[in-house]
Amino acid sequence: MPLDAAFVLCAYLLGSLSSAVLVCRALGLPDPRTMGSGNPGATNVLRFGGRGAAAATLAGDLAKGLIPVAAAKALGLGAPVLGVVGLAAFLGHLYPLYFGFQGGKGVATALGVWLGTDWRLGLGLAAVWLAVAVAVRISSAGALSAALAAPFAVAWLEHDPVLTAVTGVITLLLFWRHRSNIRKLLSGTERRIGR
Repeated sequence: MPLDAAFVLCAYLLGSLSSAVLVCRALGLPDPRTMGSGNPGATNVLRFGGRGAAAATLAGDLAKGLIPVAAAKALGLGAPVLGVVGLAAFLGHLYPLYFGFQGGKGVATALGVWLGTDWRLGLGLAAVWLAVAVAVRISSAGALSAALAAPFAVAWLEHDPVLTAVTGVITLLLFWRHRSNIRKLLSGTERRIGR
């Protein structure tokens, strides 16, 4: 199997590991897919499992995007390959092989992909996410703002059309996975951080 294809496959399989489910099992907490919003992600885990469980979930989801992209970059694979590897990890999180293809919304994994691509990109988008989330106290608003900024940031920093296009696909998928949050944002009923 060519190295590029092997990285793509491994990225998908790594992305398919549900950090939220694994962390909750390890800590004796309920399955996050049966609690709160039903989303296996850090924000939902925070609601019933506390900060420690949420932080572990966030770190795991971030690592799923970061590790395969950073490894591919370290081996000198080009920007287009990094994009496809990152997309594979992201799709693994959204549609995990090991969990009946029922995954999370992908924000932390996408951030890991962007950190692995270029630390400046990752930190810049994390700053957008945090700034908006803190300002309006709504996590989804921060996530969607960072996702919207991502293709423009990639185009500006990386100058690679394939990588920019793949980032655009990730952004579209993030918006699709957040469609219920978007409806709540528009109606003013989206849950605020700390509630």
